[in-house]
Amino acid sequence: MSVRILLADDHALVRQGLRSLLEREGFSVIGEAADGQEAVRLICSLSPDIAVMDISMPAQNGLDSAREVKKVHPACKVILLTQHSEELYVADALKAGVFGYVLKAQVSSDLTQAIRQVSDGQVYISPGITQAVLAAYRSRPNGDSNPLTLRERQVLQLIAEGKSTKDVASLLFISVKTAETHRSRLMQKLDIHETAGLVRYAIRSGLVQP
Repeated sequence: MSVRILLADDHALVRQGLRSLLEREGFSVIGEAADGQEAVRLICSLSPDIAVMDISMPAQNGLDSAREVKKVHPACKVILLTQHSEELYVADALKAGVFGYVLKAQVSSDLTQAIRQVSDGQVYISPGITQAVLAAYRSRPNGDSNPLTLRERQVLQLIAEGKSTKDVASLLFISVKTAETHRSRLMQKLDIHETAGLVRYAIRSGLVQP
């Protein structure tokens, strides 16, 4: 039986290219999403075996989407596509429960192999990720160093994307008051009290691209 895959990337041409690549290899692409929130909804409704997600997407990035998928639909294994090979990004992805971490520069050669290994229950990391990075991750103490909740990270990403509090409330289906509360709490946790500082923190954390 063919592996059933969902693709999530905010660029239609990228999704088209990935679909062509995977279908040539005999995989079944059963759905596409343009952002992380849509990806999570489709995963819950379509139940793919694997979700291939870009780490940088609007509304909700691939990393936070992977965290949510692990909670709401753990049978689906997430493979992240990313341009980041630094320890911080790899460590956060592994902590989020991601099964595959593929560098975009190596997608054509790595993605099909990643899907096959992940389908067999293995974790796949692109060869471009050095062993030193993985060793540094494994030597870290357990626990997530990120002080923010998933919802607070969602709010932070939207703020960094230039969304107003009203926009944040609408996109996350919460009240304006609740959005304001999340904003206040994340500012307090990060000890950052102006929008420019939040944007810089979001960029350093990989929530948005500079």
